[in-house]
Amino acid sequence: MSTVAIIVILAGVAGGVTYLLMKKGKIQDANNNNIPDAIEKPIEEVKEVVKKTAAKAKKVAEVAEKVAKEVKVKPATKKAATKKATKK
Repeated sequence: MSTVAIIVILAGVAGGVTYLLMKKGKIQDANNNNIPDAIEKPIEEVKEVVKKTAAKAKKVAEVAEKVAKEVKVKPATKKAATKKATKK
């Protein structure tokens, strides 16, 4: 049996067991959306961190663009980098 098939079967069994335990009340699912609360809460936290990080990255890109304009630096290109490397 291939490795992929084994992984798919194991994931299916784990999902089925999780679903049954949620229906029996052993695993909490407060909003009844079939996603365990133990998984849902960390994912929401990660989404917040990603959103904050994306905002910071956007600000950094804007500042870098402003600095590059003031200094009048041309963006690095692959061609320019290889020319410098070959001159050494």
